[in-house]
Amino acid sequence: MKIGFVSLGCPKNLVDSEVMMGQLAAHGHELTSAPEDAEVIVVNTCSFINPAKQESVDTIIEMGKFKETGKAKRLVVAGCLVERFRGEIEDNLPEVDALIGTNEIEKIIEACEGEKFTPSSTPYLYHDLSPRVLTTGRYSAYIKIAEGCDHPCSFCVIPQFRGAFRSRRFESITAEATRLFESGVREINLIGQDTTSYGEDLGIKDGLAHLLGSLAQIETPFEKWVRFLYCYPNRVTQKLLDTIAEHASLVKYIDMPLQHASRNVLKRMKRGSNGDFFLKLIEQVRATIPGVAIRTSMIVGFPGETDADFEELMQFAEAAKLDRLGVFKYSDEETSGSFALDQKVDGRTIHNRQRRLMAAQRKISKKINKSLIGREFPILIEGPSEETDLLWQGRLPSQAPEIDGYCLINDVSDGDLAKGQIRRIRITEAHDYDLIGEVFGAPEPIVSRLSDNPFPILNAAPKRQHQHI
Repeated sequence: MKIGFVSLGCPKNLVDSEVMMGQLAAHGHELTSAPEDAEVIVVNTCSFINPAKQESVDTIIEMGKFKETGKAKRLVVAGCLVERFRGEIEDNLPEVDALIGTNEIEKIIEACEGEKFTPSSTPYLYHDLSPRVLTTGRYSAYIKIAEGCDHPCSFCVIPQFRGAFRSRRFESITAEATRLFESGVREINLIGQDTTSYGEDLGIKDGLAHLLGSLAQIETPFEKWVRFLYCYPNRVTQKLLDTIAEHASLVKYIDMPLQHASRNVLKRMKRGSNGDFFLKLIEQVRATIPGVAIRTSMIVGFPGETDADFEELMQFAEAAKLDRLGVFKYSDEETSGSFALDQKVDGRTIHNRQRRLMAAQRKISKKINKSLIGREFPILIEGPSEETDLLWQGRLPSQAPEIDGYCLINDVSDGDLAKGQIRRIRITEAHDYDLIGEVFGAPEPIVSRLSDNPFPILNAAPKRQHQHI
């Protein structure tokens, strides 16, 4: 049976899709990227904020039309939207034939084949023996090291449908990473709702630092990159920073969502801390890891955010001069703790604050990028540019997949470039977020045993920037 997948939302959701696809492929089903040819279509949804919910609903409706115009006989909806709105989907979207919650991933075969199954509320977490297919560029992969979250952030609904924080076994993660590297994957990105809490529930002190150190020591016949995403600021320890600084294969990159800088707003968010603490932490990170790139995300328009609070956030951004800063509009989710808060900020004010902060960050980013002109860095080659066939593109260690832009390669005449290579590049031009440079040096041998083409994901919706907690 031919099955097509649409995966929406963050990389954590993408891993869930890859696991479901792996189970189906292992059971003999064929995966297709053509929705008109699919006999079953699976939409793995996101529902973190209102735009994500709307995107999920729109995609379900779009895919449902192939039951009339294509070969599709079943439409399966999976993921976070199911956990939050199972009843509403059943009542309002009759084209949907089966629902799979985030804890029911192992039921995907029954859902696609039309068999009945009992909904599960048992917390789920995949492991190294779970069948899985990669949908990324075959040279880069995500590994989910934990699931769920124990933080009480008032704006966040994720713990309601992802459950309490739970770590994968140490040995399971290293086994999966070893297998991926042996298959030719060059870059592994560790993900979880809060990677810096890894191992606490297993009684492992400094769990993430020990895990990173172990992954850095996996022997490979080529240069490899290991990075982690979504660290919680008050869980960043000196041990963790020292570990990153010690190993060359650990990317000098910190993704640390701060959400705001005003003590007042952070208190109402139930995150605590303040901008002064964050500035000291950033100074500590930079002092320990020379050349580190730091990324964060901020929320503007949170209930109670005054003009003074926002100005404090603006001043923080100017003082911190972070390499990457994403700005998200507050989304008033009906099941979140912040939904009941007073002093809501109007939409126009939220929009204007987002524009102001992004404009300030754009100037900071461009200045940082210009300082890179003439310098040389490793670059992971991703293939022909998304903008033009005349150029190729890749990512520096400071650029995480999907969210941080890329580096264009302006001289590909030697024909030696290949997807998945890690080469050297000299930066020649800089723009607000992207860079341009020339690759030099002898090409490395291609050792990947993976097909150049990843397993297919249906192109049903545009990519969008991910919100990090």
